[in-house]
Amino acid sequence: MKTILVTGANGQLGNCMRNAAANSTDRYIFTDVAELDITDAEAVKRMVTDNNVDVIVNCAAYTNVDKAESDVDFARLLNAGAVKNLAEAAVANGATLIHISTDYVFGGNAGNTPRTENEPENPTGVYGLTKLEGERAIADTGAKALVFRTAWLYSEYGRNFVKTMLDLTASKPMLKVVFDQAGTPTYAQDLADALFEIISTGAYEGKEGVYHYSNEGVCSWFDFTRMIADIAGNNGCDIQPCHSCEFPSPVTRPSYSVLDKSKFKETFGLRVPYWTDSLKRCIKNLQTK
Repeated sequence: MKTILVTGANGQLGNCMRNAAANSTDRYIFTDVAELDITDAEAVKRMVTDNNVDVIVNCAAYTNVDKAESDVDFARLLNAGAVKNLAEAAVANGATLIHISTDYVFGGNAGNTPRTENEPENPTGVYGLTKLEGERAIADTGAKALVFRTAWLYSEYGRNFVKTMLDLTASKPMLKVVFDQAGTPTYAQDLADALFEIISTGAYEGKEGVYHYSNEGVCSWFDFTRMIADIAGNNGCDIQPCHSCEFPSPVTRPSYSVLDKSKFKETFGLRVPYWTDSLKRCIKNLQTK
């Protein structure tokens, strides 16, 4: 039986990990800041050592992209400093670290081909930069680690684009949504299920490296919103496309951040669901709550 420590367990992916591991024969320890402050290096080391942790799954992150521009120190502390703490604890205890990163490491890259793991990173804002610093901190420690970059994450939990658009398309007569940013929505439960499978089968052993995971397919935020409304039956809202410049932001968001998942599929042999199929499952769950 393995012992798995999950940090950020009250967030979207953390809650989905709880679902995935509900009937696991392994021992899962779910923590958030109340149980474990991952910015406290000694607390992290004690937790990992005292519980003889085999795998650390880091779902914690500073994810407010706009606010990070004015909250640089805390974003860096959580996205880089805390990640270093987890990596060092993993090294000290012979554990494997599974860390969640982001498509925002490619924020400034042009082009319209899916991003591979070997493509040079080029973040445009504090969020992407600090997440990249977290990846590099892991590498610097020499930890056994698997980094999974994902994008456009949504779920039944917390605040996210799907839940916001379900509310807006149900209550607004008209909505403008950007069409000049393309990517792939990712259902957090799909990612959690994949991570659980990799952990439970021991497939992570000897597979250290960076991987990309999102659902299959590609769409713009406009297309995403149209699909959300269609699935939910919110047909009274006139959804119109617009340019990103109509919604000024302190951060330049990636214009094309579709992730190439070839390496993930070839390494782990797992099927990646198509984005609209997963969206239907999530909205059905939300509507039946």
